[in-house]
Amino acid sequence: MNTKFRKISYIVFIILFSLLHILSGSFCLAQVIKEEEIKIEEAKQETHEVKTEAEAAKKEAEVQKKTVELEKKKAEMKVQEAEVAKKEVEVVKEIATSREEIRKAIQKAEQKEKEAQAAKETVKITEEKMLAAQKKALLAEEELKLARERAAIAESKIRQRQNIIYRKLLHTALILFTGYLLIFLSGSIINRRIKELRVRYITRKNVTYIFNFIIILSVVYVWIHNISSITIFLSAISAGVALALQEVILCIAGWFLILVRKPFAVGDRIELGGVKGDVIDIRLFQTSLLEIGNWVHADQSTGRIVNVPNSAIFKKENYNYSRGFEFIWNEIKILVTFESDWKRAEEIMLSHGKKEVEGMEEVFKKAIKRMTSHYMIYYEKMAPIVYVDIGDNGVALVLRYLTEARRRRTTHDNLCRAILNDFEKEEKINFAYPTYRIVR
Repeated sequence: MNTKFRKISYIVFIILFSLLHILSGSFCLAQVIKEEEIKIEEAKQETHEVKTEAEAAKKEAEVQKKTVELEKKKAEMKVQEAEVAKKEVEVVKEIATSREEIRKAIQKAEQKEKEAQAAKETVKITEEKMLAAQKKALLAEEELKLARERAAIAESKIRQRQNIIYRKLLHTALILFTGYLLIFLSGSIINRRIKELRVRYITRKNVTYIFNFIIILSVVYVWIHNISSITIFLSAISAGVALALQEVILCIAGWFLILVRKPFAVGDRIELGGVKGDVIDIRLFQTSLLEIGNWVHADQSTGRIVNVPNSAIFKKENYNYSRGFEFIWNEIKILVTFESDWKRAEEIMLSHGKKEVEGMEEVFKKAIKRMTSHYMIYYEKMAPIVYVDIGDNGVALVLRYLTEARRRRTTHDNLCRAILNDFEKEEKINFAYPTYRIVR
């Protein structure tokens, strides 16, 4: 049942991985298509602008043509007026009685002649303007044709590129599906044919590596025919890779943070990802700890090596027992009866606590001074102290003292032995324990 489930799971994984690649590639393709459509729109906009300019040039040419016709009519009128003025001169010569009337008639005729000549020059200039406007309209039409041809060529190239990308995506999906299916089938055959576990494992791993190498080469060959295809290929797989290797990337980022910020180093006693232990190795993807605690009481080693992913440094709290201030506070709680001499018990516990840390005051102060240079922290009291509390069954005495993190159980054991030995000598000190009274 488990083998069948694994086979089905593997096939589902193949299908999902192929679909993931197709979706990531489709996303990239959508971006490429969007960019190409923007280019097409720009080409269409350019064509529209050229078309508008061409229409404006045509209208200008038509206006110039009408202007020419109007100027021609004006020139014809001026010519007719000049002819009439000449005839008037002839008439005046025949009927005039003085030379002054003849001179005025001749001047009028000459003036009309000049106006006629000026009108003809105006017609010529207007005709030249009309020809220039017509040429401009022809050029605008040519530009419009070129813009339409460029837009058509750009659209054709874009469609061709889109078809190529679609075809490459299809080939990539087929390669991935076929490759991983062959890996699955070859694994099944190896599991059936090879009985020795070690040989079967090594053979299956080697075959998987070979097929994966062939798959990678095939996909690279499909996409990278030229340098310009590298960008498309990388963008097509980047989304899928980022999603599939999210945890791996986070582990690498955690490793980089450990190297740069140094929240812990090899040899430190830490708690990372819910696991306590001594750091024995820091690698690219994981940190190895020699485990302490767990089913073993206090902070003793279990003998197990635990590999914690470096991504845990971003996801969970991490505690360092050694960095900065290598000492920790430990407490020993003892419950004596209400009838006992609890003050004497307090003295005994405090005296042994002071003996345990005797000569360490300067070391504590130096460590605190080093710590305050990096952190906003302050310890007012570092000497051992006994706290007294009233419990349900007696007086609770709690000895609090500083000790090295790696010597916590040793100092705890030494103090408990010494306190017990002294309590045996005191008749007025008795340990308290839960009692029951039956009242009739």
